Amino acid sequence: MIRRMQLSDFNYELPPELVARHPAKQRDASRLMVLNRARQTIEHRHFRDLPELLRSGDLLVMNDSRVIPARLFARRAGGGRAEILLVEAIEPSLWIAIVRPGKALKPGVRVTLEGAGIELEIIEAREAGERVVRIHTDNIDDCLKHCGHVPLPPYILSARKEFENAVDPAAEDGPDDRERYQTVYAHAPGSVAAPTAGLHFTDALLEKLRAQGIAAAHCTLHVGPGTFMPIKTERIEDHRMHNERYSLSEETCRSIEQCRSDSGRIVCVGTTAVRTLESAALKNERLRAIEQGQTDLMIAPGFQFRVTDALITNFHLPRSTLLMLVSAFAGREFIMRAYAEATREEYRFYSYGDAMLIL
Repeated sequence: MIRRMQLSDFNYELPPELVARHPAKQRDASRLMVLNRARQTIEHRHFRDLPELLRSGDLLVMNDSRVIPARLFARRAGGGRAEILLVEAIEPSLWIAIVRPGKALKPGVRVTLEGAGIELEIIEAREAGERVVRIHTDNIDDCLKHCGHVPLPPYILSARKEFENAVDPAAEDGPDDRERYQTVYAHAPGSVAAPTAGLHFTDALLEKLRAQGIAAAHCTLHVGPGTFMPIKTERIEDHRMHNERYSLSEETCRSIEQCRSDSGRIVCVGTTAVRTLESAALKNERLRAIEQGQTDLMIAPGFQFRVTDALITNFHLPRSTLLMLVSAFAGREFIMRAYAEATREEYRFYSYGDAMLIL
């Protein structure tokens, strides 16, 4: 049961210069704030110290969804620019999308994609401003490769515009973003936002963890645009999450059961891994494999965790469902104290920012 709380309970002030505009030079060089729930203590480390903070027998559960170049730009018949964010494929060339400007992109309108000369047609208007669009190509992967942009979060683009004088922030993604806004273990394409807690891992760090008896397992949750959407209701129980697709393999379920039987801890890498495991656990009396699931699970204070023992996560936006989730796991007062300290210590915030380990 979600406790009755107000959206304002999850607000905090953040100096705009603390929004990370680019990734750290090395993935595991990010700072790591360590929160101990039992002792209510805060420790300052670096992400490369993770092997010292976990123990043999622990299991990392990581979201292996891969970010697709889902942001497209196009020219309208009159020469105006349009922006299309692909959300979910219905068929290879038929997608649910969010478009701008919405009033100009009505069913029947055709636009030409920049960088490819391929036509995109608006097929249907749906609720919440969504459209069904058809991309007139026989090779959607090749099309996205040549004209798709990394769907960086709006706050990164806005910060680059403010502090770096970016001329066109909507298109300010580069080769560095293509590599770094992706985990090293990303496998299943489908996300329009990165599962950012995993961005700090390197292959070498994962190997070091394995050598110390800390195993890794994977789940898949394709992150949708709901991660960027502001909450518009003051009572948090009135907010409705967007559905996101997820899957959980039998192999990962067995790994979790083995970890539990050996008294290890289930360490979720990111809020998406938490929502995957907790959604699957709520669906059945025991954790079972799910090949094609959909979840709109909202986790806020009062939620009873069934699977998650520890959490690796980034620092989240104020008044966001992600901040509510970590507050449910560690306690709102403890989290808000940690965020205040992170601000004083000038941690880097949000997707390209530093990390937090909650034990």
